[in-house]
Formats: sequence, structure tokens, C-alpha cells
Amino acid sequence: MTSAPAIPSATYPMAPLIRFTLISLYLALVLPLPWMAPEGLRPWLWGALPLGLALILALVSERVELSATGMRVGHPPWCAWLLRRGWQLNWADIRGLTPVATSQGGRVFYVRDGQGSAYLLPQRVQAFEAFLGQFGQATGLNISAIGRISPPWTYQLLAALCALMLVGELAIGAWRLLSA
Repeated sequence: MTSAPAIPSATYPMAPLIRFTLISLYLALVLPLPWMAPEGLRPWLWGALPLGLALILALVSERVELSATGMRVGHPPWCAWLLRRGWQLNWADIRGLTPVATSQGGRVFYVRDGQGSAYLLPQRVQAFEAFLGQFGQATGLNISAIGRISPPWTYQLLAALCALMLVGELAIGAWRLLSA
């Protein structure tokens, strides 16, 4: 493998559609719980709700950082202490890609290094095509078979369903308040 061409530094956060969908799914599923719980549990659930939201926000804050020397996948400092997962590789250490079929019929790719370790290639990042272009340019690997892990319509549908659930829950809550 020849030396990788210099690429500009870039940061790729999780795609906004995916972030919104996961956050709205959490809210749609958890927000009604304090109202449905027995009276004694309600304060605990109201206290747990923002803690759970903070955890979800931390999970969806994962980002990919590319530099002239390599790539890093991890979380920003405000939550990295809590979410210890992540990885970093120099471009020169990357030896190949391994495709793996998922149970849903998609494909994920693992980045292999010289020591035989494998790291999951992020496929849910914002500006995915630009990320892939930079990754391919820096590594010299064939990236033509790599695509998003799932088509955008799946997240669009789930986001719409979550939004409908939230609107319905708010309407029911408003109706209960007005009829009380």
C-alpha cells in the first residue's frame, strides 16, 4: 500500500434524521409513563425521564473525525467518560474491509488493521458520501460496495410514526387537563 494522500480534517456527526428519529422514539415511548404510573412512582419517573434523555443524547452524539493521519470514532468530551466505546486508527494501519451481512438483509463493513483487529465502519453519519470519499482516498481501498446501512425512508417512516405518537400523546394529555 502506498502512502495515503493528505486529506483535510473533517468531523462527521450522526445523520440528523437518525438522531431525530432515535430521540423522538425515546420521547414517544417514555414521555407517557409518568402519567400512566401509580401516584407514588410518578416523581421517580419524572426524575428519570431527563436522565434517560441525557443518555440518549450522549449515545447519538457519536462522531467520526478524519485527519491527515487517521480516523477516530467516538463521543465528544462531555459524554466520552460515560460511553467508553470508540476507536482510532492511523491510515497506514488500515489493511482492508470485511463485509458482513446483517439479519435485516443489509451489510455492514469492518475496517481491518495489521494486527487482525476489526472495527465497525460508521454508516450512519451526516454527509455519508463525502465521508466515504475521504475514507477511500486516504486508504486507497475500494469503497464502491459500501452504502448506507439502511435506506433513508426507513428512518423517515419511523420519525413520522414517532411524531404522530407524540402529537397523539400531547392531544390526549391536553384533553385530560381540559376535562379535569
